[in-house]
This record gives sequence, C-alpha cells and structure tokens, in this order.
Amino acid sequence: MSDLIPIVLGILRAERVALARGFALAVTVLVMGVALLALSGWFIMATAAAGIAGLGIVFNVFAPSAMVRFLALGRTAARYGERVLTHDATLRAISQLRIAMLRGLLTRPHRAVEQLRATSELNRIAADTEALDGALLRLVIPAIAGAITILAVSLLLAWLVHPSVAAILAGGYLLLPTAVFIIGQRVAKRPARLAEAGLQAGRSRMVDLVAGRDDLTVYGQLPHVAVQTCGAFDRAAQARRQLDQIERLMGLLLDMVGGGVTAGCLISGIVLVQGGTIDVATAAIGVFAALALGEAVAPVRRALSEIGRMTHAARRVRPAIETAEPTSEAARPVATGTGLLMQDVTFDVANNSLFAPVSLLVAPGETVVLEGVSGSGKSTVLLLAIGALKPAQGRVRFAGRDPALLPPQAMTDAAVLVTQRSALVADTVAANLRLAAPEANDADLWSALEAVCLADTLRPRGGLSLPIGPRAAGLSGGEARRLVLARAILRRPALMLLDEPTEGLDYDTACAVMRGLRQACPQAAILIAAHRQAERDQADRIVPITKE
Repeated sequence: MSDLIPIVLGILRAERVALARGFALAVTVLVMGVALLALSGWFIMATAAAGIAGLGIVFNVFAPSAMVRFLALGRTAARYGERVLTHDATLRAISQLRIAMLRGLLTRPHRAVEQLRATSELNRIAADTEALDGALLRLVIPAIAGAITILAVSLLLAWLVHPSVAAILAGGYLLLPTAVFIIGQRVAKRPARLAEAGLQAGRSRMVDLVAGRDDLTVYGQLPHVAVQTCGAFDRAAQARRQLDQIERLMGLLLDMVGGGVTAGCLISGIVLVQGGTIDVATAAIGVFAALALGEAVAPVRRALSEIGRMTHAARRVRPAIETAEPTSEAARPVATGTGLLMQDVTFDVANNSLFAPVSLLVAPGETVVLEGVSGSGKSTVLLLAIGALKPAQGRVRFAGRDPALLPPQAMTDAAVLVTQRSALVADTVAANLRLAAPEANDADLWSALEAVCLADTLRPRGGLSLPIGPRAAGLSGGEARRLVLARAILRRPALMLLDEPTEGLDYDTACAVMRGLRQACPQAAILIAAHRQAERDQADRIVPITKE
C-alpha cells in the first residue's frame, strides 16, 4: 500500500477538478439511494399506520411520492454523470502515467535498456496501468464515498430516529467491512500475485511463440513451447479460481455484516417503539437505511480480488515514474564546430576497467575508426561519446561540453548513434525515413537513399511506398542496415557515431556507402566501431582499443 498511495495521490492531483466532481456525484448517488429506500419504507409504514388509525383520508401521499420519483430519477442521472467524469479523468491520468513510465525507462542505464524485451515490457506496462486505473475507480472513490455517506447517514439518523440506531449502523458498516477487507487482502495477496505473474508469462510466451514459430518448427520445439505457454495460462487460471473463492467468501461475510446491522437496527427500533420513544414509521427509517447502505460497502468485495494486483503493479511502477532526471546543463544550442574530444577515458565493469584509457579527437569533417577485437569495448566508447554512459575516469567533450549533462533534445539535434540493433517499424520505407526528418520531402528521402546505394535497389520494388514488415521483413540484412544509415543522414548531424555500419555488405558496396556518408554529411565528425577493411580504408585515422 505504501507504493500505491503516492500513485493514487498523483492521479488525484493530475485530474483533481474532474475527480472532485465525480466524487461528489458518487456521494450523491449513495445518499440518494439511502434516502430513496428510507423514505419509501417510512412512506409505506406511515400510510399503513394512518389507514389503521382511520386517518388515511387526510394523509398527504403526494409530497412523499413526488420525492420518491425525484430521488429515483436523480440517482440514475447522478450515477451516469459520476461514471462519465471519473472514468474519463482516470483514463486521461493513466495515459499520462504510461508516458511517465516510458520516460522512466529511458532514464535507465543504456545497457539496462538494451536488455529489455519489448514484448514483455510492453505487456507489463499495459497490465500495470490497467491494474492502477482500478485503484481509483474500484477502491479509493468507492471507499471514501461510502465512509462519508455512512457517517452522514448515521448523524442524520441520530437526529431523526435515535442515537442507538445511528451507533449500530456506523459501527457495523465502518468497522466490520474494514476488518473483512484487511483480512481478505492478506489472504488474497499470494494468489493475486501468482495470477498476475502467470498471465504476464503466458502473454510473453504467446508473443514469442507467434514471432518465432518458423524457427521453433524447424528445430522441433514448437509443441514444447506451446505446452509451456498453455501451462502459464493454466497457472494463472488456477490462481484466479482461488481469488474467486476468496471473493465469494468475503462477499458472504459482507452479506452477513449487512444482515447483522439491519437486524440490529430492527431490534433497536422495536425496543424504542415499545418504549414509546419513536413511532413505527420512524423506526422503519433506520431499518431501510441499513438495507440501503449495503451498497456503500459492496465495492469491498471487488476490491479484494484486485488489491493484490494493484499493489504489485504500484511496486513496479513507482520506481519508474520517480526516477530522477539527470542533471543537465542549460538548454542552449550546441556549438557544432569543435568536434568530439576524449581524454584518458575508461569504463568500469564489475570494478574492472573494460579497456585501456582512450584518447582521441574527431574534428568536423574527419572519420576516425575504433579498431579492436570483439568485446574490447568499441561499442562502449560510442556510448560514452554520446553521453549514454559516464566514464569511470577521464573526460568526454562534444562541442566543448559534457554530453552526459546536455539536455536530451540538444544531443538529439546535434548527434546520431547507429547501433548494431537499430530497429525499423512495420510501415513503408518513407515512414521509416521520416522518423528522423518528419518534414523531409521525397527528394530528400531519395537523396539519402542514393548516398547509401539503396535507391536503385528499392525503385523496382515500390520505392518509398515499399512496405516493411515486422523486424524488417521484406529487406535483407544489408538493405535494412543501409536504410538505417539513410535515416541517420536525414538528421544532418554534427556528430555521427556508427557501430559496424557496413555489416552484411560486400567490400565494394561498403566502400561506396562509406563515401556516400561522407559526401552527404561533409562537416560531420564521424566515429566508427569497425571490424571490416572497407571501413578502415575510408578512415582518416585509426584508434586501437585494447584491454587494460
């Protein structure tokens, strides 16, 4: 609960006006429900008593009946307004929460972000936000509205009926359902956790099964993975059945609480009527009010099956949305005329230096290649250069400033990093290119494709309108690589960091692509992590990366 409360308070602050109106309507719905049933009970008993006494001919039935109609129609309208306001406000707040979670992911260390699995992470974000929207709608608003209504009705009954009836109603409906909720949520915590874990595992495995079905079929693992996927869903269903049993048991206890409170008010009313303190019609008010207030505690039953899921979701979400933004320098434009400077830079992994200190200077218009065996740290140097990682010692300066402290937008405008795992979206070639330059016209796109020797390849196949499937389906590895490089060119960066940019290309094509990159960005400082001879042949200078 300690993680859930700050998130709920954040949602309340974000949509306080709409939620305040919705909360007021929620209280109105409960109050009207109690008033409707209590007034109906009083009306029936009062008319019966008047008829028995022979006073029915002078008893005014029009005012109470008109009030009954008003309360019935008003309650329906208030319920509709409450649902519209609270759901609309909650959905808006949850959409902002999703954005905050994604921003929180981006503040993680770059290596941690690289290890994220898109399917499982997106499933988790969707499931967590879905759980948290219920925290407000099914827990907080009903609980507070119910408590306020119970207190208000108890005070009114103390004045209209008798303090003893009010005490029975307030004590029974405030204390006993709270005890049921506390006990129930402790019992339901483990099955709720297992149900959520099983559901998420099943979803992730299903996505992996569909995405990798060809490879799984080739290696004969499709039946095995299918059994694992079904097993995860079966475990989730078993835990859900346990939750259903707990929910039914707690529902029975709540029904018993409602019946006990109603019986208590009835017995107290009978005693007061026999003592001549109140009349029969007045006693009926307390009994029917107790019946009506069962609606105020009914959400406890639903919340019991959701509270475990809510708390676990909040425990995962809160660190992401509260991640501190890195301290940044003033958001002034980056001067792009001085290139990249690294002086005695190292990076530690498990308290050991990954490579010997690196010093280099890449001036505008120069191409520098990092050379070293696999695992020597070339890709890490590129991440240090763009500020995604901080050096253990030494200093990095881009345009005279520390890239790790520059505002993200400033680095995005001035530098581009093409990693080994750069992604393409399932859309057209043009749409993928315009991710880097939304305002670029078709001529600009073709110019970038010409620079990476891809234009002649794509023209016969649909050109800019050629559709690309998931995971770059429809393109070869080399074509996908060149399309990513064309997208980088469209940024017109002052600093271009490339990790094995010509992987999958033959020597002549690789050399042509490297020349095209330099011609398209003549003033860019280019730093390349290279394995291939074609990349080294196009370099102005080679910097070796060696082990400590």
